[in-house]
Amino acid sequence: MNDVIIFPTDTVYGIGTGFLSKEGIKRIYEIKGRDFNKPLAILCNDLNDLSDYAYITDKAIKLANKFWPGGLTLILKSKPAYEVLSGEKTIGVRKPNHQLALSLLKQYGPLKTTSVNKSGEAPMNDYNQIYEAYHHEVSHIYENNEPLSEVSSTVVDLTSDEVKIIRLGSITLEDIKSVLSS
Repeated sequence: MNDVIIFPTDTVYGIGTGFLSKEGIKRIYEIKGRDFNKPLAILCNDLNDLSDYAYITDKAIKLANKFWPGGLTLILKSKPAYEVLSGEKTIGVRKPNHQLALSLLKQYGPLKTTSVNKSGEAPMNDYNQIYEAYHHEVSHIYENNEPLSEVSSTVVDLTSDEVKIIRLGSITLEDIKSVLSS
C-alpha cells in the first residue's frame, strides 16, 4: 500500500502507510516535518508478519505474548533483507489493542506509522482537529469509536543482551523483567 492514512490506535492516532512503501514513508516524513534520521515504528498483527525482516528472539516472543495487543513497542535487529530495503539496522514493532487498527492491519499488512502531529508537537487525538489539519494531505482519515489511552507505548530495545527501556509508557521495566524472568 502506498496510500497514507490516519487512524486511531489504542494509544494515540497514527499516520501510516505500507511498511515497504518508500513513497508513502517519504510522504509521512514530509507531512510531519520529521527528521529522516528518526525511524518510524511498524504496526503488525503478529511477530510472524515480520519474520523475514527482523530477528525474532525468545525475549521478543515472551513480551509480545504477554503485552500484545497493547502499548509495548519492541526494537529488534533488522535482517539484511530489511536493512537493504530500508537502510535501517533495527525495527520498532507493535500490535495495537484497537479493533479498527487491527482490521486495517489485516487488510493492508504491516504499516509504518508514527503519531499524528507536526514533529516536536504533542500528538493529536481529536478527529475533527486532525481532519481539519490533514484531510488534504492523506488518502483517508478514520474516525475513532473506542477510548484511547493517550499514553505513548513503552519502547523496549531488545537488540543486545541487556534489555533497555527507550521510552516509558504504562508498561514498566519491572513488568518487563517479571515476564522475562518467568
